Amino acid sequence: MSEYKEPASVKTPWHLWLVGGLSVFWNGFGCVDYIMTATRNAAYLKPYPQEMLDYWLNMPTWMWAAWAVGVFGGLFGSLALLVRRKVAFPFFAASFVTSSISMSFGFLDKNAPRMEGANIMSGIILLIAFLLALYAWWMSRRDVLR
Repeated sequence: MSEYKEPASVKTPWHLWLVGGLSVFWNGFGCVDYIMTATRNAAYLKPYPQEMLDYWLNMPTWMWAAWAVGVFGGLFGSLALLVRRKVAFPFFAASFVTSSISMSFGFLDKNAPRMEGANIMSGIILLIAFLLALYAWWMSRRDVLR
């Protein structure tokens, strides 16, 4: 009779803690931005021009939902990464997809007010969301995530 052996545990690479920790701060800020905008926090929104606020605060419900999935999916993905769970990849993937959809709609909307540098920042946000999803997928393939 052979004895059952647990599969060897894969050591957590140092970069997982770095990526996970930084991504909690990055995605946490996105959540704060969403909450402050959704609750119409006057102090937070004060620096923005009125036409931008009018546009944001009158977005269709599906855009608010996509934005929420984007930011909270990123935060949940970050937390899942830190506790080494495979669910990090679907959270990050959902974050990337919904962010891509909502940002594309805003970019293509001819009536959307434009802020200087907004397209560059949107590109950075999407790149980071894509890289986090790719990283979580890579960690899953290496059996670092359970």
